[in-house]
Amino acid sequence: MTGELTWSPAATDAEVGSALTTAFAQEFGGEPDGVWAAPGRVNLIGEHTDYNGGWCLPFALAHRTYCAARPREDGRLRVASRQAPGHTWEGEVGEITAGAPGGWVAYVAGVAAVLGERVGPEALGADILVDGHVPLGAGLSSSAALSCSSALALHDLVPELAGVDRAALAEACVRAENDYAGAATGGMDQSVSLRAVDEHALLIDCRDFSLTPVAWTLPEHEVLVIDTRAHHSLADGQYAARRSACERACRTLGVGSLREVHGREVEDVLAALSGDGEAVRRVRHVLTENTRVLDLVGALAEREADEVGRLMVASHVSLRDDYEVSCRELDLAVDAALAAGATGARMTGGGFGGSAIALVARDAVDEVAQAVHAAFVDAGLEAPHFLHATPSAPAHRVS
Repeated sequence: MTGELTWSPAATDAEVGSALTTAFAQEFGGEPDGVWAAPGRVNLIGEHTDYNGGWCLPFALAHRTYCAARPREDGRLRVASRQAPGHTWEGEVGEITAGAPGGWVAYVAGVAAVLGERVGPEALGADILVDGHVPLGAGLSSSAALSCSSALALHDLVPELAGVDRAALAEACVRAENDYAGAATGGMDQSVSLRAVDEHALLIDCRDFSLTPVAWTLPEHEVLVIDTRAHHSLADGQYAARRSACERACRTLGVGSLREVHGREVEDVLAALSGDGEAVRRVRHVLTENTRVLDLVGALAEREADEVGRLMVASHVSLRDDYEVSCRELDLAVDAALAAGATGARMTGGGFGGSAIALVARDAVDEVAQAVHAAFVDAGLEAPHFLHATPSAPAHRVS
């Protein structure tokens, strides 16, 4: 085996808050009004169901994106990042449009533009310095952590936004990502980042984004996140293509979303799509995945770790074969974890790279991680990084 295992630990609010306050003064002069944090997320099960009105079961990570911010009275937004020194963006909130600014700044600027529709763009002027501690490109929703930390900061800084609740903030973040950053994301990531419950997963009904906290009942097991280092992006067209196929299927079926056919016999639904092989595969995944989500919630209630693991594996197979969003690295991570004794494993996130997760007995976590590491090295791939995933708290003000 080559090299040591690489773990990505979660930073603490105290250490990041202090360093970010100092960096803000160096970047913009003077103190910020506060520091805010929003978590990334890992999804236990329920992939590509959110934009189809189905169910998903994510939880917030201890890994967060932070921002220090203070308001401005001139309607201008200045945005910088500790991960991109020397590249501060500045512009009028009222002049922000789709794709301008582009790149990561769009996730912050888009939020300001959307919230500005409520109270006028001149009220959303601010200086914002970002510090991301959610691994980038890992499928752990670093983008939602960025938009949600900025949204919560602006919410707290602008008195006129006091009546906007967290559900509405999540909707604003979805619009920012869809309309300004060009990422065709659903609402799962933003909902869990802003509305998580510590020590719980969230069963999210994506038809109305109602939430049901689900206690983590397997203390003898841990969720091991395997960041494959195969870069994941939602803005490269593949995600949008899958979403388009589902929308096409809905038109054929005469429904507004695939949620409307939940409960019907899957084969009967697929028969109505028989002339469209792509739609058949995509819809089969969505319908069976919704059932797996609800079954996994039941398995957690009964503390049935083996059943949780079985459902995770079935989810991965469906994502690999029917939704076709896996890749060599994700499949290798899942197969190697299972071969080393993991109770279950699956890719997580939008796919085409990013991370896999494994449900592992706590006393076997290091052994499974070593086996996955060795499998990647033997295959000539870049060694993965690993995270300990613990259901954690939602976005909050740090200082």
